[in-house]
Amino acid sequence: MHLQLHTTSPEETEAYGARLARVLQPRTIVGLVGDLGAGKTCFVRGLATGLGIAPDEVHSPTFTLIAEYPGGRLPLYHIDLYRLEGAAIEELGLEEYLFGAGVSAIEWFRFLPSELMPEYMLVTIAFGAGDDERVLTFSARGERYEHILRALMSSRSSEET
Repeated sequence: MHLQLHTTSPEETEAYGARLARVLQPRTIVGLVGDLGAGKTCFVRGLATGLGIAPDEVHSPTFTLIAEYPGGRLPLYHIDLYRLEGAAIEELGLEEYLFGAGVSAIEWFRFLPSELMPEYMLVTIAFGAGDDERVLTFSARGERYEHILRALMSSRSSEET
């Protein structure tokens, strides 16, 4: 199950992150895929907003690897795997985040071993035609995430009417 959206500004990309966050539950995995500068951290700021966490606290965790943002409706775990691979990822102990009480937003998701997560929401962010335009593609893997995607689609429909 997929949903594709086009945004025309960073604020609109953040807004879709916030909209997704409003329908998320504990133990949710959101994988983020996109080139450098595509807007992955921008989208995570939106997730933070939707969870009730101040978005200005969110920064790319490229050098810290994992940033934890408690205090919202659910805690947000912002994980960046860009500088890691293979055994280094397995040594991080990601299971406590992936299967904990919060939402795990994982940049460079393709580096995560597939056996760690049988179900997840994948958000692919691609550059659009204009400088600030982006194409967001939401893909649900697993029944639970199909329900989340349906809820996102439903919330989008109700806001447009």
